[in-house]
Amino acid sequence: MASFLPIISLFLVVVISLMVVRIATVALVLTGISQQLAQFQARSAFTGAGFTTSESDKVTQHPVRRKIIMLLMLLGNAGIVTAVSSLMLSFVNTGDEHPVSIWLRFGLLGLGLAVLWSITQSQWVDQRLNNLVEWALRRWTDLEVADYSNLLHLGHGFMVIEMEVEQEDWLVERDLAGLRLSEEGVLVLGIERPGADYLGAPRGTTSLKAGDTVILYGPRDVLTNLDERRAGSSGNWDHHKAVDKQLKAQREQAELEKEAEETSGN
Repeated sequence: MASFLPIISLFLVVVISLMVVRIATVALVLTGISQQLAQFQARSAFTGAGFTTSESDKVTQHPVRRKIIMLLMLLGNAGIVTAVSSLMLSFVNTGDEHPVSIWLRFGLLGLGLAVLWSITQSQWVDQRLNNLVEWALRRWTDLEVADYSNLLHLGHGFMVIEMEVEQEDWLVERDLAGLRLSEEGVLVLGIERPGADYLGAPRGTTSLKAGDTVILYGPRDVLTNLDERRAGSSGNWDHHKAVDKQLKAQREQAELEKEAEETSGN
């Protein structure tokens, strides 16, 4: 059993590392950046991979994000060193060990990593873990330090994000009027364009370019889908589904308001 303790400790380090990155990702999303960018920044900081200049600016210019990244860097250095040390110790041959035992440890390591990989790819686990982490962060931290959090009902199904427009995105090279984001329940608050002044409350004739950072407000699930939406027929279909969902929500809200009026009238 003692020969398997290093592998068990390795799994514990990996699980804790995954949880740390997940918590940091959700925390960064709560500060107003997109899911994909938050995930990239959290993983980069934890592994020490670093950022590009524009992404580094997004962190250093925001005090809460800066604290999250600094903590990730500290924990990442300790976690990676421990994981590598545990892995090396688990396969050190003392000279009198049976070869079957070594292959058994290889099998245990592969099986454990496969299980962890399947868990990280599960949408069901991902959604519930995100909800749990978000609830815990809101319960025991004060990430939402700005008054606009309450004004915009952030945390009640709505959020504000910074989304970088990429060349393959559904948004690229299209004007705001043609995108019809308002029909999905999404409002464009502003656009940051490299080499140009910040454009607040842009008009419908404004076209989005690759490299733009667009600030959006709307339902969390719609913004998450929009961040992952790519150009082409699949992106158009996602747009139509989001519009239908928004129309259904509006009808349900209208029915609730009508019922409330009838109840109060009686």
